Amino acid sequence: MSGAEEEEKAAGRGRALGASDASPDEGVEADLPIIDERAVEQLTEGLISHYLPDLQRSKSALQELTQNQVVLLETLEQEITKFRECNSILDINALKRALKLQQKRQKEELEREQQREKELEREKQLTAKPARRT
Repeated sequence: MSGAEEEEKAAGRGRALGASDASPDEGVEADLPIIDERAVEQLTEGLISHYLPDLQRSKSALQELTQNQVVLLETLEQEITKFRECNSILDINALKRALKLQQKRQKEELEREQQREKELEREKQLTAKPARRT
């Protein structure tokens, strides 16, 4: 009997349901059928046997995917290391080129300075010198 039906029944008697009245769930346990434990066990085994193969395949696929991701990460780390080494080599080569260019400019500047000194010395020697009086 539902709660509304009980209220109607109580209203028919001239009173409303109170806190002391019986709960609508009272006596439900007596209405439940007796459960056969063997049937529950067989249903459980059937459910497990139905889903277990798919779950095992899914687990295997996930393990393979995880392993592939680990391999991919290791490969990626190796590639990053190679990339960094390559960049370092490029930086070193750029520095070497810059050093060679700097040395070449310094050498040219030194040669120009030496040439000026030679020209000044030559001019000095060519400049007329007053004769010494004896």
